[in-house]
Amino acid sequence: MRLVSWNVNGIRAAIKKDFFASLRALDCDVLCLQETKAQDDQVAEALEELDGYHIYTNSAVKKGYSGTSIISRVKPTNVTLDINIAEHDQEGRVTCAEFTDFYLVTVYTPNSGNDLRRLTYRQQWDTDFLAYIKDLELQKPVIVCGDLNVAHKDIDLARPKANYNKSAGYTQQEIDGIDKLTAAGYIDAFRHMHPDTVKYSWWSYRAGARERNVGWRIDYFLVSPQLSTQISGAGIHNDIHGSDHCPVSVELSATLR
Repeated sequence: MRLVSWNVNGIRAAIKKDFFASLRALDCDVLCLQETKAQDDQVAEALEELDGYHIYTNSAVKKGYSGTSIISRVKPTNVTLDINIAEHDQEGRVTCAEFTDFYLVTVYTPNSGNDLRRLTYRQQWDTDFLAYIKDLELQKPVIVCGDLNVAHKDIDLARPKANYNKSAGYTQQEIDGIDKLTAAGYIDAFRHMHPDTVKYSWWSYRAGARERNVGWRIDYFLVSPQLSTQISGAGIHNDIHGSDHCPVSVELSATLR
């Protein structure tokens, strides 16, 4: 079973940049998207030529902003949207697909902003999102994937000292948020399989950052500990373009059903 997560920075823009060819190359059972930047009907229209997949979307109230989607070869037993907290449920940031053996949650975590003006809100989001997935885990294991908008360790960004406590995505408060996820038992699949590998999933569009590989690893698969023995691979697909993020993946020995 291969699961892929990708912040596409606008699904309609991605379609114009070989999205369907990239999807064929990824050859995944489930593709989770973040930042679709489209309403549900617009996502459906953009993906109308896609055969053999079930498509579920969650769009923001604000048009052209945020949004998540799950595209699956196997029909989930249930799909739910948001985390049932009105303050958080306006931006289409969470889509959850229930399968027989686990929940798959894709999330587009709020960015704290260039001047960190949304950092306090971001901290509340981290607390509430952890409570949400822990509640799911009372029923069955959970796989969380998406753009978490945080680099966890120094190894996860090209310039840690220059960004620490200065840039959104690498403040101690945001690091504390992902620390709480791992402390709760969630396993960072890529780091589990590649403890010392330097690889990034997002690059600024400025100053040729991608060409110079001045990037950040802010896209993740986090897996409940009950599934840890089933993780057989994890990747970051730098060769696939079409967004300022690249896809990330996990392979599990479990069967999708």
